[in-house]
Amino acid sequence: MTTAKTILKIDASARKAGSMTREMTDTLVARLLASDADARVLTRDVSAGLPVVDEAWIAANFTDPAERTPEQKLKLALSDTLVAELKSADVVVIAAPLYNFGIPSSLKAWVDMIARARETFRYTEAGPEGLLKGKKAYLVVATGGTPVNSPVDFATPYLKHVLAFVGITDVQVVAADLYSTDVEAKRAAARAAVEQAVSSAA
Repeated sequence: MTTAKTILKIDASARKAGSMTREMTDTLVARLLASDADARVLTRDVSAGLPVVDEAWIAANFTDPAERTPEQKLKLALSDTLVAELKSADVVVIAAPLYNFGIPSSLKAWVDMIARARETFRYTEAGPEGLLKGKKAYLVVATGGTPVNSPVDFATPYLKHVLAFVGITDVQVVAADLYSTDVEAKRAAARAAVEQAVSSAA
């Protein structure tokens, strides 16, 4: 018996209307659902911002779970939820608009909340080991004037590294770059890229 997949979709664009990454991730998830109608979709919109890591968060995180105070557990509650979402997902779809050559600060805050020793990675004598193996990830990257994977695209390689760090190495980049030059043509190319990405993974 095949278990239906869980898809985690993470939106980060500050734009709700007219966002290329939101349009692309919605289309991509719809295509994934077309091949697995029983799949469950979790949506996490981080665009409004997430708490940043501070001294109290760090102290709570490095305290043994059995010894955490109620205040420390509360401090880590959102992080625990985000980690649980990521652990439960078979497929992760991350919308990554390029802001000033990098990812939005809200998406960086999400990374900081899920990159946790003993939860998503562990330290070994051979170095860090990711604990979230066996998942598939799609990085949907949209840029106005920066070519994806160019020397000034610091978002795509960073996110691929972060995902590999927590054990997710099957990563497919779906690019909609340079769309400010010809929006409609680039939008059509983005749709084609989504179709190709899903078809190649089928």
